[in-house]
Amino acid sequence: MLGTPVSDRRLDILERLKDPCAHFPPQRCGDLAEDGVTAHAVAVALGVPHRVAETDLTLLARIGLLRTRYVRRRMLYRRDEMRIAEVARMFEKGW
Repeated sequence: MLGTPVSDRRLDILERLKDPCAHFPPQRCGDLAEDGVTAHAVAVALGVPHRVAETDLTLLARIGLLRTRYVRRRMLYRRDEMRIAEVARMFEKGW
């Protein structure tokens, strides 16, 4: 899934979420580093429609690379560092 031509955007999302405080403005709901980032913030940062960002975030969450959390009725996304390390090890071993 990450190997599709569109994957550059998904990889960019993962990269930006490494340090959300550096790549996204403060939010009214939740702490960027602790809770995560909204799909709207990702869409604005990447310059894509909200629906596109939401689709990419949902995909990344489904495959386990992102964790989700609701804060004040808003879905927030953050990296799942343990899962990302696990996937990286699988690729290193030649999967």
